[in-house]
Amino acid sequence: MMDLIERERILARVTELFLATDAKQWDRVVRCFAPVVAFDMSSVGAGLPAPTRAAHIVAGWRAALDPISAVHHQAGNYVIDVSGTTAKAFCYGIAYHHRKTADSANTRVFVGSYDFGLERVEAASEPQWRINMMRFTLKFMDETPCVAPA
Repeated sequence: MMDLIERERILARVTELFLATDAKQWDRVVRCFAPVVAFDMSSVGAGLPAPTRAAHIVAGWRAALDPISAVHHQAGNYVIDVSGTTAKAFCYGIAYHHRKTADSANTRVFVGSYDFGLERVEAASEPQWRINMMRFTLKFMDETPCVAPA
């Protein structure tokens, strides 16, 4: 039973990361992470994997995503493995970024998968899971021109 509870807490943490990012609620996003994250977004050209402070990750996302009018993450096909106070989570993910542009390439879609590592930290109310590893593996990206209706 405890394994199911921990799996739900992990799923809630990963979901919170996506929802808070879409809502551009950066203080919520930073609370999803451990202080330092093994961070790998190299498949989308974000440099080599490296230990990165959570505040630095969020500052980068804020700079990149604040100018975008709508961000939407959709995730599923979760696989979660809990081992004591550590866990691994995997999911497929699609991220839509929409911004009106002069050339009508308004939507950029990233399709791929996420791997997460998490650690459980004891909190006053209940244990909390924090993401200490995040890797996005891009399968493909699409930029779709927006054509005005006739």
